Amino acid sequence: MQLEAFTAGGIASGAVEATWSPRDDLESEQPFDLDGTTWYPLAGGAAERRGRVHLEPDELLVLCSDEQELPIHSAWHPVELDLGPYRITGELPTLPGFDPGRALSRPGGPFILIRDVRLELLARPDAGRVERPHALVNRYAVERVAADIDLGHFFPGALFLSASGRPLS
Repeated sequence: MQLEAFTAGGIASGAVEATWSPRDDLESEQPFDLDGTTWYPLAGGAAERRGRVHLEPDELLVLCSDEQELPIHSAWHPVELDLGPYRITGELPTLPGFDPGRALSRPGGPFILIRDVRLELLARPDAGRVERPHALVNRYAVERVAADIDLGHFFPGALFLSASGRPLS
């Protein structure tokens, strides 16, 4: 399975064992290795072939894989997230009828699924963007959230803005 691991210093693109599950293995918070990896540094410079790269889950800001099951019967909410050097826009799933003030269910692990993902560099929006069908986002690394609903339980510690860009109180 091919993965792209977005970290604070760059992007590692490589492969993991076919039995590796992005959702399950990240939830276990165990490190993993990418094989046949190419490293794309954010500081500039040419891409580097690195062979095997060892990654700790807390290094990951965003993880994109070539396979992911999307939830069925979800309501999708547009979100814009800033974490580390990246801005991510996409859609976050909730259960139909989700009411943030009354919901008892909370995210169960450190990563949250986003679909229709667009990633760009905060410091260099002119550098282009990466588009992926879905990604897992480290919810504890998110620094700013703009959304149409209150997602305080999803992204603890983040600054929350309404979809119009105004701070939520």
